[in-house]
Amino acid sequence: MSHEHHSHEGMDHSQHHGAHEEMDHSMHHGNFKQKFWLSLALAIPILFISPMMGVDLPFQFQFPGSEWLVLILATILFIYGGQPFLSGAKMELKDKNPAMMTLISMGITVAYLYSLYAFVINTFTHQHVMDFFWELASLIVIMLLGHWIEMNAVANAGDALKKLAELLPDEVIRIKQNGEQETVSLQMVHEGDVLVVRAGDKMPTDGVIEKGTSIVDEAAVTGESRGVVKQVDDRVIGGSVNGDGTLQIRVTGTGESGYLAKVMEMVRKAQAEKSKLEALSDKVAKGLFYIALAVGLIAFIVWLILGDLPLALERMVTVFIIACPHALGLAIPLVVARSTSIAAKNGLLLKNRMALENGHHVDKVLLDKTGTLTEGSFSVTGVDVIDTNYSIEEILKYIGALEVSANHPIAKGIMNYIKEQNVSFYEATDEMNITGVGLQGIVNNQQVKIVNGKELARLGLDVSKETIQKYQEQGNTISYLLIEEKIIGLIALGDQVKPEAKAFISSLKERGIEPVMLTGDNKEAAENVARYLGITNFQGGLLPEDKEAIVADFTRQGQRIVMVGDGINDAPSLARATVGVAIGAGTDVALDSADVVLTNSNPEDILRFLDLAKQTRRKMVQNLWWGAGYNLLAIPLAAGILAPIGIVLSPAVGAVLMSLSTIIVALNAMTLTIKK
Repeated sequence: MSHEHHSHEGMDHSQHHGAHEEMDHSMHHGNFKQKFWLSLALAIPILFISPMMGVDLPFQFQFPGSEWLVLILATILFIYGGQPFLSGAKMELKDKNPAMMTLISMGITVAYLYSLYAFVINTFTHQHVMDFFWELASLIVIMLLGHWIEMNAVANAGDALKKLAELLPDEVIRIKQNGEQETVSLQMVHEGDVLVVRAGDKMPTDGVIEKGTSIVDEAAVTGESRGVVKQVDDRVIGGSVNGDGTLQIRVTGTGESGYLAKVMEMVRKAQAEKSKLEALSDKVAKGLFYIALAVGLIAFIVWLILGDLPLALERMVTVFIIACPHALGLAIPLVVARSTSIAAKNGLLLKNRMALENGHHVDKVLLDKTGTLTEGSFSVTGVDVIDTNYSIEEILKYIGALEVSANHPIAKGIMNYIKEQNVSFYEATDEMNITGVGLQGIVNNQQVKIVNGKELARLGLDVSKETIQKYQEQGNTISYLLIEEKIIGLIALGDQVKPEAKAFISSLKERGIEPVMLTGDNKEAAENVARYLGITNFQGGLLPEDKEAIVADFTRQGQRIVMVGDGINDAPSLARATVGVAIGAGTDVALDSADVVLTNSNPEDILRFLDLAKQTRRKMVQNLWWGAGYNLLAIPLAAGILAPIGIVLSPAVGAVLMSLSTIIVALNAMTLTIKK
């Protein structure tokens, strides 16, 4: 079997979407940490020796040859510490989309080259030209620090595509033409091969059953909460889990044609398209880049016309360096660090900080049913006594006597429950399956039946509406116990709705957000749960591509969509949505495709995320105003716009303003809170 579709080369797996996140593409977290500390070690001597924009600070000193030491350290720092910014700028310019990386690169490149020019003039002539080595060092270190803070705060995004590939076993049992079995690598399997899938194993490929029967758990793959009975000629999906029967399957889908391969391709495409979303800070940086470039060039031309080339050059360089976003570089990371800390205390794991920017205003919350709104397992939800001469334990003893020999999902759910209750069931004789009705047999010399609601109505027997209403509302399957044609009790099974789900749906509606349920489960189950929760917009029987198409359609209409799910079938939708939210108890694939993980698997935590996103966005905007406001004020002053009236911003004043705006940004980020 070809595993080429499992190759990750050339794929954009990034869960970080801003262009200023380009560093993440080229550096592992550990390498980045090392780069910051080594850059800091290089920067400290520069900060102690080189003047700040021409002004000697109280703690600074020089010694013979110190200018050469600064030059050497600054050159290493520019090449080593500046590498992620220069690489990011290269990619931004290649995409014709200059943003934060380009703005930073412009500043550090101009600072280095002009300082190199100043060094040559100062060392080999009798003139003095102000250098910017101090600004170069401080800018690189602050930018690296800001990015490290953000990387530390936001959990490393997992590789959903890798997790999908890991769902398939490495080795399989193949039947040779002479009937013997052999263990081979999955890569050696081809369409038409016959494989043996033992009880509890995962289906290695898509296929058709040639021998055996079993109950297959497809919940993680399709969203169907109930185990599916599979027999000869039925299709199976790679990645689903075989139950207690041994199967022989003929391979129908490998490599690119397999179900999981198609899901992987959808996840890859969705992540690649979503990565084009532009961060708010990048939009601001893009504007500042164009403003600084224009103002710097205009300043150079004007001062050159006035006949002062050295001053014209110095003004232009000062504009470019002052435009460098010291405060802007910390504005977002500090807010992200604060908000991720708050999120963790509220049951939220933030895997992508863009979720905070994009979640501040939401039009629709799209919800998977199984495992998200429900518990995700097909199990007994209640046992009721109809004939008070019998106890619940007695009812379970009779039911267990017949169900123990049955092989279907309802029987499995019932027997698991009886075992949990430590009930020893009676023995039955003459057991028989009644097609479309249920089971019957002789227990304790009495005719005992387990039947469905249709058979109950056919027999003219009746159960009060109050008794069964609570089960019907949640779409449960109800089986009735009859002894000698008399109703003794009932047992209900289903995927139980989470107790907090109803209040959560009501809260969404109160906020003006429309809840939409999308499930791979059957339409009847979907309708029952939707009606019970008060969801009017719902669809059932959906495949992963159906869910993803619905999400894509909403986003194309300009709507902001939060998708919530927990299974493999939700992965493409989670990757495609404006914000993907995974239930913490879900599959690794879903968790890795999402932007946010609900660690407590409680849907009500989504409300806390929406509140946090709103507050985070507000703080981000405030900080960007403080950060960019400094630049917008300082750039024209540095260019000399007030020179006609005798006011020219000195580089030293520019540096003080820069430091002040950075402090304000840091303090403002710390005031971020949300209501409990």
